Amino acid sequence: MNDKVISTDAILAMLCSSVSKVLTAATKTPVTYSPMVQKIKRTCLRPDIGCFVLFDGGFAGLVIINFSAASALEIYRSYMMSMGIPESELAVRHTSEEVGNTLGELMNQIVGDFTGNVGQELLVSINQNQPKMLTINKEVMVSIDTNLDRAQARRVAFKTAGRNMFYMELAMDKTEFIKLHDFDREDIDPDRILAENKQIKKPAAAKIPAALDTSLLDELGI
Repeated sequence: MNDKVISTDAILAMLCSSVSKVLTAATKTPVTYSPMVQKIKRTCLRPDIGCFVLFDGGFAGLVIINFSAASALEIYRSYMMSMGIPESELAVRHTSEEVGNTLGELMNQIVGDFTGNVGQELLVSINQNQPKMLTINKEVMVSIDTNLDRAQARRVAFKTAGRNMFYMELAMDKTEFIKLHDFDREDIDPDRILAENKQIKKPAAAKIPAALDTSLLDELGI
């Protein structure tokens, strides 16, 4: 980045690039995103599978990816088959635990790539928590409250090779990074990032019934 001021939308572009890069590499099929960004008032978990992760450090924020059943299955199956798993051994329902675990693993890789890029481009460090996967009933929409100062929220549409859509939402503090002078960017060791991601336990998929379990929501801080 050569701009003197790096805004929320520039950071969003870095995140979109990480989503596309990681999923394209994992599935060995193109995953693209819309050049048009939607400003939204709040981030939400939406059907059929919602995955969210919080981060803090140099700046704080929340990343949500809402998968349709079709997009979740396509990404899961393409990823597994790219690793040599026979199609006959793969789950056929998006509610299967294997699908949630796989998407959680990919979410870890996405945020890991994003935090690495942030460290390289902005010379700040951010830390992520454990991604949470929720298989959501169609009648349920859950809003996640974030304690952010002057929060800004954005929504971006993604498309798989099979033309299935999913959506990524970002909420973060309104912030700007102002470059005072040119600097040498830090080199990122991809092997180190992969090793760190492998140490993170894969998240288990959880189902939320139509009648929400308030104890579960309290535990998640929702």
